[in-house]
Amino acid sequence: MQAEVLAERIYPPDDNWEPHMYSFVECVGCKQVLVGYSEYERISPEEDGWGDLIRQWPEPVGRLHSNIPRTMRRSIEEARRCYGAEAYMACAVMCGRAVEGICKDKVVATSLYQGLKKLNEQKIIDEKLLEWGDALRAERNIGAHAGEEEITAQDAADVLEFAVAISEYVYVLADKYDAYKARKANKI
Repeated sequence: MQAEVLAERIYPPDDNWEPHMYSFVECVGCKQVLVGYSEYERISPEEDGWGDLIRQWPEPVGRLHSNIPRTMRRSIEEARRCYGAEAYMACAVMCGRAVEGICKDKVVATSLYQGLKKLNEQKIIDEKLLEWGDALRAERNIGAHAGEEEITAQDAADVLEFAVAISEYVYVLADKYDAYKARKANKI
């Protein structure tokens, strides 16, 4: 991305920090304003300078791990688009769809409630994730069923964060831990 620097603030080194800089920039293409962070570093043996600018705000949206099945990734990506459009109920519904997809993939269940319970019973998720999943289910129900309740931006952000977290836990972290255990078992 090419950006025009609108303002910079350089902070000198102190006991806790190396020299660093915050930059307020505007994308030359889309005109979006961003805040970036850079540290003063050694570029080559003969040269020091400012390192690459790392986007700080708005927070960059991370890519979902390829181990997360496509159905769940698509639901989470759509939930992100809903959140960005301030369609918070739709965001919660898509997050519920993603977690429901995990339940269908990992256990046989006729509802999100039953699926979360079975994931816990089969030790695919722990008690904390079960509680978090039940909170997501409640928010999803607000979005999916006609009523007077609303979903706030913060509620939608929390539900979206959970949908990503449970997907990564079930499909990425669990596999990594299993691989670690297998590697350790083979060393003995």
